[in-house]
Amino acid sequence: MMTKKIVPCTLDDLAALQQVSRQTFTDTFGDANTPEDLAAYLATAYSTKQLTQELTQPTTTFDFILVEGRVAGYLKLNWDASQSEHRGAQSLEIERIYILPAYKRQGLGKALYQHAVDQARRLHKTAIWLGVWEHNQPARKFYERMGFQQIGDHVFQLGSDAQRDLILQTTLV
Repeated sequence: MMTKKIVPCTLDDLAALQQVSRQTFTDTFGDANTPEDLAAYLATAYSTKQLTQELTQPTTTFDFILVEGRVAGYLKLNWDASQSEHRGAQSLEIERIYILPAYKRQGLGKALYQHAVDQARRLHKTAIWLGVWEHNQPARKFYERMGFQQIGDHVFQLGSDAQRDLILQTTLV
């Protein structure tokens, strides 16, 4: 049986975070975007400056999921002022659940989601929300299984391409 562990990601892990971010994003969205738009997004969203800023936010956390001691993916959570869209003081945002291709379909996304639920409860949040690309069917099905429902949508700008993300939310009981 594989050993998996969720550990905090810190500034010391910046290079690993950049690498896994760029690889997972490219794996998931690369074929659906122009090389120019993809390159522009990767250079901005996962730059050293941007990730340093995000890693030092007091209301944002990054957690790696390790399999046999290797980074297999990560979870990024935002709450309060760090939410990418204000959804109220009672809400926690899952901004990213990213799993490397070799580790997909091994229950790691579910483990990271459960970690998000645990964090939401620790922070006394009553709702978890996220944005998911309307064409990302595997992610949409996963979130539906986790009890999320669509409550809206917003634009996700990827380079020159304005894409539609569905806003999904679940209520904690």
